[in-house]
Amino acid sequence: QVQLLESGGGLVQAGGSLRLSCAASGRTFSSSYRMGWFRQAPGKEREFVAAIGWSGTTIYSDSVKGRFTISRDNAKNTVYLQMNSLKPEDTASYYCAADPYSGSYYSTSDYGSWGQGTQVTVSS
Repeated sequence: QVQLLESGGGLVQAGGSLRLSCAASGRTFSSSYRMGWFRQAPGKEREFVAAIGWSGTTIYSDSVKGRFTISRDNAKNTVYLQMNSLKPEDTASYYCAADPYSGSYYSTSDYGSWGQGTQVTVSS
């Protein structure tokens, strides 16, 4: 079983930056895991934000491309999401996800482990 713990959320003004962290633990976790960030706003479905593969391949949703950067530190079992030029529409709970098998980076159903989420609120 893999445990994921997100941190780094908070309240920021539009145009500001935040860095989210996701610390992974568990006997089976390794650097080969596919890692993703998703977000969910009130009344909306959880949506894909960014993902990173074991080789460092990164993928982004169109809504965050050019503003967000996903990275991983395998020595620390931690994945980061650097969020710049934040907009009010980025307000949501952000969730980290992990899976050891190949699959879709974009689909919530293709990730077996999830964190509890961290709230990001962007004021206008």
